[in-house]
Amino acid sequence: MAYSISLAPAADRQFRKLPVLIRQRLKPHIDSLAVNPRPVRVVKMEVEPNLYRIRVGDYRVVYYVWDDEQEVLIAKIAHRKEVYR
Repeated sequence: MAYSISLAPAADRQFRKLPVLIRQRLKPHIDSLAVNPRPVRVVKMEVEPNLYRIRVGDYRVVYYVWDDEQEVLIAKIAHRKEVYR
C-alpha cells in the first residue's frame, strides 16, 4: 500500500530554497517514502512519537508517519547543522 506524501509549508519553502543539485538528490529519497516510510537507515526521533529522520548526504529530512491514514508529512528539510534548531 502506498502512503501519500505531503510537505508542511515550512518544509516546502526549505526545499524550494535548496540548490537544484541538492533537490535532485533529495527527491528520489522523499518519493521512496511513499512505498516504504521506514527505510533501512531511518532513525526514530525520541522527541515525539511517529517522528523519523532520514539522512541524505549532509541533509536531513524529518517527517511524521501516520499508519492509520497511510500518510507521510515532511516537517523539515535542512542541512545537518541547522535541522535540529
